[in-house]
Amino acid sequence: MLSKMDYAVGLLIRLCAAVGTIGLFFVVCVILRDVVGRNMMQPLAGAQDIAQMGMVLIVFGGMALCDRRGGHVSVDVFERMFPRWLNRWSDILSALLGALIFAGIAWTVYESSKLSQLLNLSTNVIRLPKAEFQWALTFFAAVTSLGMLMRAALILAGAPRAEDDQ
Repeated sequence: MLSKMDYAVGLLIRLCAAVGTIGLFFVVCVILRDVVGRNMMQPLAGAQDIAQMGMVLIVFGGMALCDRRGGHVSVDVFERMFPRWLNRWSDILSALLGALIFAGIAWTVYESSKLSQLLNLSTNVIRLPKAEFQWALTFFAAVTSLGMLMRAALILAGAPRAEDDQ
């Protein structure tokens, strides 16, 4: 049961990462076009708007994958001095705390998206609607939270810690 849930969460995480990758490619193309255009006195109108909204896709699209692969920064100054069981529980608690933080981000951004939609908020230059990007961020943060909950569940079920494998 847990392995099927982990597989499903893994698919969602890969979907988020794929969207983030497409966003990165698109933002790089926009910036490249803008820089070349500026040298020819024809800058791309709205390049800053596109880059700012694209960063939402890039950063939050890859966040869950970063967590799943253990890519977040961790400080292990005292880890060698602690017993294995304490390190295991600190991993579980940090995953749960991270899940709570990202669930809070998802909730807050979702609430903000309702206001953006009500007021028809958009970017400054090319008027990209902000609500759609806030919905994407909400989804990405929710998937990250789910991935962190999955990590905590797997550690509780006895999966080896990433640090134990090294």
